[in-house]
Amino acid sequence: MQLSALLTSAGINIGLCSLLFSLYSILRKQPSNRNVYFGRTLAQMRSRRHDPHWFDRFVPSPSWIMKAWELPEEEILAIGGLDAVVFVRTLVFSIRIFSIASIVCMCLVLPLNYFGKEMQHKVIPSESLEVFTTQNVKAGSRWLWAHTLALYVISCSACVLLYFENKSIIKMRLAHIGGSSEKPSHFAVLVRGIPWSSEESYSDTLKSFFVKNFPSSYLSHHMVYRCGKIQKLMKTAENMYDKFSNHNAQTGCTPCDFCRQPNAFSILPNKPEVTEGGKIPHNMNDLHAGGKECAAAFVFFKTRYAAASVAQVVQSSNPMLWVTDLAPEPCDVYWSNLCIPYRQFWMRGIANIVATTAFLLFFLFPVALVQGLANLEKLRRMFPFLKGILEKRLVSELVTGYLPPVTLVLFLYMVPPLMMFFSTVEGSISRSGRKKATCCKVLYFTIWNVFFVNLVSGTVITKLDGFPSIKELFNDKLYPGNLPTNLADRAVPALVKFFMTYVLTSGWTSLACELVQLYPLLCNFINKFIFRKDHGPFDASWTFPFHTEVPRVLLFGLIGFAFAILAPLILPLLLVYFSLAFLVYRNQILNVYLFEYDSGGRYWPIIHNTTIFSLLLGQIIAVGLFVLKQSPVCLGFTSVLIGSTVLFNEYCRRRFHPVFRYIAAQVLIEMDQQDDQSRTEEIYQQLYRSYCQLEWITYESSKSRFSGNSDNGGCIRQTEGTEPGKESVPGNPS
Repeated sequence: MQLSALLTSAGINIGLCSLLFSLYSILRKQPSNRNVYFGRTLAQMRSRRHDPHWFDRFVPSPSWIMKAWELPEEEILAIGGLDAVVFVRTLVFSIRIFSIASIVCMCLVLPLNYFGKEMQHKVIPSESLEVFTTQNVKAGSRWLWAHTLALYVISCSACVLLYFENKSIIKMRLAHIGGSSEKPSHFAVLVRGIPWSSEESYSDTLKSFFVKNFPSSYLSHHMVYRCGKIQKLMKTAENMYDKFSNHNAQTGCTPCDFCRQPNAFSILPNKPEVTEGGKIPHNMNDLHAGGKECAAAFVFFKTRYAAASVAQVVQSSNPMLWVTDLAPEPCDVYWSNLCIPYRQFWMRGIANIVATTAFLLFFLFPVALVQGLANLEKLRRMFPFLKGILEKRLVSELVTGYLPPVTLVLFLYMVPPLMMFFSTVEGSISRSGRKKATCCKVLYFTIWNVFFVNLVSGTVITKLDGFPSIKELFNDKLYPGNLPTNLADRAVPALVKFFMTYVLTSGWTSLACELVQLYPLLCNFINKFIFRKDHGPFDASWTFPFHTEVPRVLLFGLIGFAFAILAPLILPLLLVYFSLAFLVYRNQILNVYLFEYDSGGRYWPIIHNTTIFSLLLGQIIAVGLFVLKQSPVCLGFTSVLIGSTVLFNEYCRRRFHPVFRYIAAQVLIEMDQQDDQSRTEEIYQQLYRSYCQLEWITYESSKSRFSGNSDNGGCIRQTEGTEPGKESVPGNPS
């Protein structure tokens, strides 16, 4: 592939990005699109309608860029919680490390790669991309020390930056825990696997167990019910309400006219009244009786330390009974999974692994198709009737430089929804846990298929005709023991063209599409201008897609570390991507997405571990390079660097990561000691109401009518409703 093909792809993507950015700056000013581009803001306050004759609305402007740039981290923390701050910090870290890598590699490594062999160079646009890679460095070159130096600078800078990011995020997490002294989850434990007894109910069995074993700290409990029938009834009531509302709008009748009818509905109170002692009245118990008790319950304790101690201890000689976990926040509970019998979880885990593996194998075919498109000679052999078309320069540049990454991106769109389904089947007890599990699955899938399978399939397609035999798989070219050498010699330099165009397509253009919000914009247009429906200003609000954006950012980081010294031309493209992502995502956090729950920064260990893996991968590829280029001195220095990186990761794993898994007892004890008697009693009174299952179902149901959010059940206060367990405060957004 010539550099001109890359420039063609870059030109197409730059044109698309410029068009979409300009289109966004106009569309965001239109009153009809306010619910698409300001969903988070409108979820907390109603904005005034703009003057429809304001002509500035149709002129592109960069004002959103300045607002995103000036957004302070404290406001990001207040809007999106610690998870949003961690995501933005990841982008800042990427900008810093790849700025360093770009300066070092473009100034030091790239010229040595370009002049690595004595040859007659062409005009730069006509040069092959392989000329700018280590493939152009001759064996035994004395200039390979520059590659080693660049690798050391990048690795040491990454480790130093990671260390300070770990310290900063740990400090924010401890402040996040200590600053939320009235969180009900600190006093609550989720208990599953309650033994069944024919003599008494689950509730009586649980109370007897905790009164006997924790008499001084046990406070009360709240059972989990199977409320499928209640949910269906409430859904039916919603549909009836919508029909009556539409009928009243057409006929001019009012709800009061309907209520005067002899068969009018009686409205149940939205919140159960909690009596002294944390018990609900008799009529609410009758309503709960409509759902069958599950072998799960929320148990409340008098102190935070007692709840944490119970959650982290095995309660029975049979580990599958009396299973305890720290309870998620009330707004974070995934109620549908609480009734899954605990004994099913291991079977669900095995089924999940089998299904995920099958999907991984299935996805080999799209990846092989993509690599087939990237290889022009193979296309000419497979489709001889296209030979004349493919010989045209513009067509060949489009096919090899633009079509493969676009095809792969389209195939990848099916991955996140399927992984979300797998994570739901696994039985996550919280919405944030489900999204975090989906993030891990999408990350593993993306790294495996986009990076490794592309490398392997590209090498196989290049070196072999058709499918390889067993003998060919174990020859000198493809034997797994030669993986570092194969990556350094053939796969990475040969596929640099694909990954550079992938950064342009899946990076730059995808960011522009993220900013414009094409799917919500299309839905909003259809609803308002075709079906003439307007369900209020919150019908296009979505939670932030950590499960798709975190893997995307980390994949580009992996590509950058793997290609840094082998193909430095990719680094400026990555730096532009991370800079654009910094502005785009800050704008989306400020205006678009809702943050309904917060895991407390638990995405950071995933980010840290993936970054270390990317560093080690780049160093291992460098080992293969130095073996191939016959440079034992550089090989020895790189081996020392690998060992140092592993030791650094082990230190971080022991020093920082436990804080993300557990809450320090010291912090909880200090919070318990700071509570006075009146404040503690107030917290006790809120505990039962906060985890009232019926109340949350009512809230989710009412919220879904005013929000198009696909992940309901959050803590964001809507204009039309109030978060369960809390009183609404006019003008005070949550």
